[in-house]
Amino acid sequence: ECILGKDEVTSSILVKGSTKKQTPILHRRFFMSGERMNLPFSVPIPVATVLLLTLSNVFMTFAWYGHLRYKGLALPIVILTSWGIALFEYVLQVPANRIGHGYFSAAELKTIQELISLSVFTLFSVFYLHESLRWNHIVGFALIVLACWVIFKEW
Repeated sequence: ECILGKDEVTSSILVKGSTKKQTPILHRRFFMSGERMNLPFSVPIPVATVLLLTLSNVFMTFAWYGHLRYKGLALPIVILTSWGIALFEYVLQVPANRIGHGYFSAAELKTIQELISLSVFTLFSVFYLHESLRWNHIVGFALIVLACWVIFKEW
């Protein structure tokens, strides 16, 4: 397993199901537009990916559904506010996918994102919107978790 934070940018990881090696995206020296940015920490790629995806999903959930508590606001204001919130989602989502791709396939990244999105939304709808979680929601979510298992299972 490759750990983020290595000083060498030539360290490589093995892509699952392939013999091809790829360079991890994030190191202690993280490249942004050809510039180096020193990071004060080392994080395993899966942890960094999941953390960034989780944070991005919190922003996106508020951008998409947070306005439902404020139905009296004018729609143009709601749209502009949602766009502003969604900007932070993109600032986190794009690096998460860049960091995770190579360790995870694109299909696995999307699966992780959907599972996180569903988890964040469940908490959001119960605690922020004060909606009840019914048995059919739980069964449906369980089936989605089963689908995630199918995607990640080595067949």
